[in-house]
Amino acid sequence: MAEGGDDLELKDIGQGALPEEDDPNAARTAADLQAVFDIPVHVSAVLGKANMQVSQLLKLGRGAVIELDRKVGEAIDIYVNNRLVARGEVVVVEDRLGVTMTEIIKGGRQG
Repeated sequence: MAEGGDDLELKDIGQGALPEEDDPNAARTAADLQAVFDIPVHVSAVLGKANMQVSQLLKLGRGAVIELDRKVGEAIDIYVNNRLVARGEVVVVEDRLGVTMTEIIKGGRQG
C-alpha cells in the first residue's frame, strides 16, 4: 500500500488481484496486464462537495465563493472512472497543482 507519500506502483494497484501461490497460474506477472496499459481512464481529485438549489447557483457570479464540506488540510478524494480509489493531499509542483496519494482505498465505493 502506498502510504506517506510513497510512489504508487503497479504492484500496489494489483494487490490481491493476482492468483494465489497455490494456483497453477501463479506465475503471472505485471507483464500479463500489458494489454490494458493503453486504456484511458478518467482521474478526478475532489476537493469537496456542496449542495445548493438551482436558484442559488444562478445567482453566483465571478468571484463568488462556494463553501465546501471539507476543512483546510483534510484529505481529498481521488476517483478513477467515478470509483473512489485513494485519498491524498494537494501539492504544488512548479506552477501546477498536483495530488500526493496518502491512502489507497481497497474495494472503493461509488461516489
